[in-house]
Amino acid sequence: MFTGLIQEVGTILSVNQNTEGKEFIIKAPGLIKEIQIDDSVATNGCCLTATQIKGDTFKVQAIHMTLQKTSIGGLKSGDKVNLELSLRPNDRLGGHFVQGHVNAVGKIKQIKTIGENWEIEVSIPKDLRKYMISEGSVAIEGISLTIAKLTPESLTVAIIPHTLEKTTLGTKKVGDDLNLEVDMIAKYIENFLRFDKESRKEEWAKNFFDVKYED
Repeated sequence: MFTGLIQEVGTILSVNQNTEGKEFIIKAPGLIKEIQIDDSVATNGCCLTATQIKGDTFKVQAIHMTLQKTSIGGLKSGDKVNLELSLRPNDRLGGHFVQGHVNAVGKIKQIKTIGENWEIEVSIPKDLRKYMISEGSVAIEGISLTIAKLTPESLTVAIIPHTLEKTTLGTKKVGDDLNLEVDMIAKYIENFLRFDKESRKEEWAKNFFDVKYED
């Protein structure tokens, strides 16, 4: 579990394709002292496991499913990545609950500058729109952000200079892919309501067919 507050921008040192997918060696001099083997590290919003620590670098493996569902597969040597370590029970929850399970990849449609702030419009799949509300939370590239505007096809977030400086968003351009994760609470509510509705239908059908009619 993460909060969407980026702790360091790391650098991809190497990418190795293997049978399982791709291995990435990531340089993270600021966080490396806190990372241990088997730790979860959110990398551009994807929850990956540290499998090796060496110097100021750590290694992670992305499986084929992750490469298919996220933008991780497009990373190459020299690319910058947003990094966050998993949430500890005594940490402040400064962003929102983020699982590191990317739901879809959106594409930047437009970037507007308003003073030193940016407004970034990102395309969203139709099936994710129902989980989003204006002023609600969304994780983009692992960053906890507030949705400023919504349309049926896109969301817009406002980015302050600090976020542009401390994450990879400041390097993005129109047409770039971004990892999206919706608020998991909305998905749990939907799941509960769906099963509740189905159980009510089953109960109604059982009661209907159990009714005995007399002449």
